[in-house]
Order: sequence, then structure tokens, then C-alpha cells
Amino acid sequence: MATRLLRLWLGGTWFYGGWQKASDNTFLNKASTNYIGAQLAGLAQHSPLKFALRHMVEHASLIGVSVMLSEFAIGIAVLTGIALQLAIVGGALVSLILWLSVTWTVYPYFLGSDSAYLVMWIALLFLVRQQNVGRGKKSGVIPDLTDRREFVRIVGVGTTAIIAALAGSRFQKPAPKSKAGAIIVKLASFPVGSNMQFTAPDGNPAFLFRTNAGVFAYSAICTHQGCTLGYSVLEHTLNCPCHGGKYDPANGGKVIAGPPPTPLPKYRVAIKGDSIVTV
Repeated sequence: MATRLLRLWLGGTWFYGGWQKASDNTFLNKASTNYIGAQLAGLAQHSPLKFALRHMVEHASLIGVSVMLSEFAIGIAVLTGIALQLAIVGGALVSLILWLSVTWTVYPYFLGSDSAYLVMWIALLFLVRQQNVGRGKKSGVIPDLTDRREFVRIVGVGTTAIIAALAGSRFQKPAPKSKAGAIIVKLASFPVGSNMQFTAPDGNPAFLFRTNAGVFAYSAICTHQGCTLGYSVLEHTLNCPCHGGKYDPANGGKVIAGPPPTPLPKYRVAIKGDSIVTV
């Protein structure tokens, strides 16, 4: 039961990770702040793997597709039991890399999930190997590719991963865009001290603020890993729900806490007549 539970959770999570990337129209979009290249460039600022991440930026789209297909393949293999030990080792390596890059700067460590996933993968590997020994089966990690049936099953996993990626891409929903000069909100309903979320001209979420000095707007996408930010009324900050990043909208969107490597990008907005518009 313990093995089945771990396989179901880890396999399902990895498959969902691949699906989330395949169905996200910004993951491979170079014009988006959530582009895999932008994520790699941000992670390279603080990760102990920065020497490798910086080289990956040059081939970001290929890396993104490889990661997506790998997550699909690992998830499918773990759920079906095909090349199970190899898939488990692959999942552990992915978790290790994510821990050393995405959640390396998360403090305290238990707020980051990647180290916990790494431990779960290792525990699952021990469970599977112990069961194989008890059943008198071979416990090697590398499957026997000379076995025609096993070879066909592994090819089937890879083919299914590609099909799943293509299927996920069909569910991509283009973000609604507001053109330059479009009205965001009427001044009468947005007094000094107000803030609100809106869709920027590039289709990404953004936050609009109005103070005595005028109006200004920032991207609502965290510069660390691309999570969508929320506004804290108590702290007057833009906070990342994923890894604890915090930005100060009253000070140019600068980072004041957490792992984000750079301040938030700004959007140009202005007061025109009785409205606030994009510029």
C-alpha cells in the first residue's frame, strides 16, 4: 500500500507537471515573462548550478520541451510500472536539480517542496527494490532492452508522452490582451490609495496603484519562478505564494524578501481625462 500510494502521488504529480507546461501558452513564449528562458536566467543568479543554468539559457526552448516530455514520461512510467526503477531515479534527479535551483534559496527549507519530493523518490526506490528482492526479481535500475516486450513498452511510454504533450498544447488559452491606450479603470472608482489587478498590453497579469504622486503599474509575475503575485493589505507588499518572495510597490517594485533575483518589471500607465489608461 505504501508503494502504491507513493507511485500514485509522484506519478500523478509528474504527469500534471508536464500537462501544466504543455497547456501553458507562456512557457515557451519568448515574449512572456514566464518564458522558460527568463526562469533559467533568474535562477542562475543564486543557484549553485548557475554555471550550468547560464549555458541552458541559450537553448531554453529545447530545455523546456525536454523537461516537459521528461515529466510526462516519468509520470506515465511510474503510474504504469514500466521501467519503474529507471523512472524513479529520473524523478529523483529532477527533484534534486529543482532543489538546487528553484528552491535553493527558500528559507526555512521546509517551505520548499523539492527536497521533500527527493526524499519520497528515494523512499520509493528502496520500497520497489525490496519488493523485487522478495519476489525473486532482478533489481537492476536499467531495464533489459534486449527483451523485445520491455523495449516496446518503453517506446510506448515515450510515444504516449509526446501524444500527451501535443494534447496539452491544444488546451492552451491565449491570455486576453488590452491594447495600448485601453481604459483600465475610471478615476472616479479608483481613488488615491487604491490598487487593482488588470491585464497588461502583453497579456500578462499586472497590478495598478494610485498614490498622491500619480499612477504606476507592475507585473504580477514573480521574477523568481513565474508565480502570480498577490497584494498584502497589511504589509502593503506584493507577495509570491510559491516561495515567499516580497516586493515593495512603493519603492520601484524592489525585492525586500525571499529568492527573487530582480525587481518587478514596470508597465506604463497614465491618467487621461477621467480614466487611467495603458500607454
